[in-house]
Amino acid sequence: MWKSDELLKPIWHAFSALDVDKSGKVSKSQLKVLSYNLCTVMNIPHDPISLEEHFKDDDRGPVSNQGYMPYLKRFILEKARDNFDMQEFNKMCWTLSYKKNMSSRSLLISNEDAFKVWCIFNFLCEDAYPLVILAEEIEYLLRKLLEAMGSSWNQDRFAEYKLQLSLQRNNGGLSAWELINLVGMAHFSKGMNRQTVSMGITQVYQELILDVLKQGYVMKKGHKMKIWSERWFILRSNTLSYYLSEDLVDKRGDVVLDQNSSVESLPDREGKKCLFVVRCADRIFELCATDKKRKQEWIQALQTCLQQVRLGLLSPHREARLRRQELRQKHTVEEEELTERMRQLQATNENKQIELEVMRKKLEEAAAIAAMEEERRRQTQTDLQDRYMLDMAREKMEREQMEQQVAQKTSELDQYLQRVGELEDMYKRLQDALDQQRTAKEEEEAMRRRQARLLAEEAGKRVELEQLHLQQQRAMCQVQAEKQELVEERQAQERALQAATLQLQTLEEERQGALEQYQEVTKKLTLAANKTKKWKTRVAEHEGLVRLIQPGHKGPQIMTNWGPASFTDAELELRKKSWQEKKNQGVH
Repeated sequence: MWKSDELLKPIWHAFSALDVDKSGKVSKSQLKVLSYNLCTVMNIPHDPISLEEHFKDDDRGPVSNQGYMPYLKRFILEKARDNFDMQEFNKMCWTLSYKKNMSSRSLLISNEDAFKVWCIFNFLCEDAYPLVILAEEIEYLLRKLLEAMGSSWNQDRFAEYKLQLSLQRNNGGLSAWELINLVGMAHFSKGMNRQTVSMGITQVYQELILDVLKQGYVMKKGHKMKIWSERWFILRSNTLSYYLSEDLVDKRGDVVLDQNSSVESLPDREGKKCLFVVRCADRIFELCATDKKRKQEWIQALQTCLQQVRLGLLSPHREARLRRQELRQKHTVEEEELTERMRQLQATNENKQIELEVMRKKLEEAAAIAAMEEERRRQTQTDLQDRYMLDMAREKMEREQMEQQVAQKTSELDQYLQRVGELEDMYKRLQDALDQQRTAKEEEEAMRRRQARLLAEEAGKRVELEQLHLQQQRAMCQVQAEKQELVEERQAQERALQAATLQLQTLEEERQGALEQYQEVTKKLTLAANKTKKWKTRVAEHEGLVRLIQPGHKGPQIMTNWGPASFTDAELELRKKSWQEKKNQGVH
């Protein structure tokens, strides 16, 4: 059973051709014609009532493709079976679309070859709409075409074209009509004549679209009459068909290949060489190739086909297409993951930049606070030193005075014995003053150690500040480099957008010219139809084929066994008289 994706692609081309103003909307009358043609080609009973129910008249104007898609899936695609000709289906959609999209004047290929390239495009293009074929699939198609034409592949030339294509389009792909122009203009097949290009396109079309794995003339031994006859064999994914000749007009039979089928080489016998046999459940087909090389090719192709049947796989080129699509999807997912990772890294970098800015402000505040503390500490130390110097000067003066007094007291010891007690008291006070001086010196030493510790802490903070400053400088350099890359990428995107805008303007001018030409042709057809109608009317009047419609009889209508009579009362009387006269003549 055909997949809905394979059927939707040709229908999308037909729908787009009906969408003249490229608004995504098509009138209901055109959708009716399209639906009727689809049902006719796909052998589906057409249900006009369901179409009218689905598209009721309203004030919203033309019907959009969003409204047509549910009807298409429910009433057409879900009813589709394998009992219709896929090639006729493609030709119907091609007929609706190619005249409005393709100009065959400048192409070196025929419309039939352009149709085959269009079918190949539908097979190789992506499943996303609007339909485009990517550069990888273009390379795959061009390689097979050049291989079928016996030409060599120029990788450097295609790499240059691929780069140019990626610069012109963001998706790096071509539409169906652009692919037809690429093949039809012989951009990669220069020097090839038109017949060679046509044969290459036909071979690739048969392989990719018709699932032809191998074809050619092979001698076949008859089943009933044991004679050898040359037949044209075509090997498809699970069928080996043979025809009377390569024009495929007279089909003689099919060999259905299943899991129990096998192919074997046979020794030479009966004057025949290069023999091999295909064994099926009900029959055995003895075949003879023209030479050993072709015999080996047929055996290898049949074995590959049987292996695909046993594994339940599709044809080799369809499996290869699925693998290429899976690789592209994997690559797309990896690119999306890389983009997401880059976005996360950029966000993390911005967060780190914010954190660095906050840390820098905190460091500046801490430095200001440390400077204030240092200034306060120095002022306190200066005040303490001044106070200590004053105390020392005062103590020195007191000590000198006391020494003078002691000297005076000593010299006058004999005279002032009565004052010995006072001198002892004075000595005790002097001892207390010395103790206070020692205590002050210890406090000064402790203050110096504290000052040294604060200086060491300040040096460590300065080292940390310098490291943070270096890290900030490296982060800023990295951000500047990434910013420069983003600016260059944005400039490249702007250049690509300008190129796409110019191309869009060119396409709009071409579409306007085609629309004007279409209007002129429509006017000419209308004038011709009016002239033809007038001519037919005159000829009919001249020949007496036109009968004027007169007002009918106003009296009561006569009823017969078959309904209302088509004659008047007077005509009835005449018929009665005629019948009576014939009856009387018969009696006599």
